[in-house]
Amino acid sequence: QVHLVESGGALVQPGGSLRLSCTASGNNLENYDIGWFRRAPGKEREGVSCIRLSDGRTYYEDSVKGRFTISRDNSKNTVYLQMDSLKPEDTAVYYCATCSILATKYFGTWGQGTQVTVSS
Repeated sequence: QVHLVESGGALVQPGGSLRLSCTASGNNLENYDIGWFRRAPGKEREGVSCIRLSDGRTYYEDSVKGRFTISRDNSKNTVYLQMDSLKPEDTAVYYCATCSILATKYFGTWGQGTQVTVSS
């Protein structure tokens, strides 16, 4: 069982940057892929990105490619999502979750979420 805690959500202006953090706890974390999905009001859940903790392989949804970067620090059991060139349509609650870089619609356990609002 993996427990995930997100942080870093905030209000930011369009074009700005934000970094989300996800700290994981549990056994055998090196066997997991961990990433992010988001849910905006009135919209379905959308996968954002996923990273394999063992080797750093990544996946990005087309809507964030070139703007978002996922990384991990295995010594801190932490996954980061660096978000640059933010757009109003990135506004959503972002959830850290166990995922799969090979099955991009799959999300298992997730945290409580952190709000990201992009607005002037």
